[in-house]
Amino acid sequence: MLNITPYGVISNMDQLTDVLTAISHPTRRAIIGSLANGPATFLAVARPFNTALNAVNKHLKLLERAGLVERRKQGREVYISLRGEPLKQVALWVHEYERFWNERLDLFQQYFNEANEFKEANKREKEYKKNSTKKNKEK
Repeated sequence: MLNITPYGVISNMDQLTDVLTAISHPTRRAIIGSLANGPATFLAVARPFNTALNAVNKHLKLLERAGLVERRKQGREVYISLRGEPLKQVALWVHEYERFWNERLDLFQQYFNEANEFKEANKREKEYKKNSTKKNKEK
């Protein structure tokens, strides 16, 4: 399904949903982090986790479905590699909303700058009146 963001960027929401789902779990993010150093065997990927190999395999299948990893069998070993392209889609989607929030934050900052200027002007006016009153009393 194609989706158009508020800034006109068309994205494939089904794949984006799969990728966001895949990176939502800390174990899967850790797997992605370890694979960023290069391909690894299944056992090397599973070693840091205190869990059953079947659980790691389920995490890898979800990452595979999202297109974030690929498996390659070489002899008796299965090597897992990171495919970073789908993460770019997430980065583009987040970037669109970064622009949205930057615009809102700029307006918010402008509001507070104007409020501070108004407060400073009132302060100066009160100080001026106070000094004027003192001078009139001294006369």
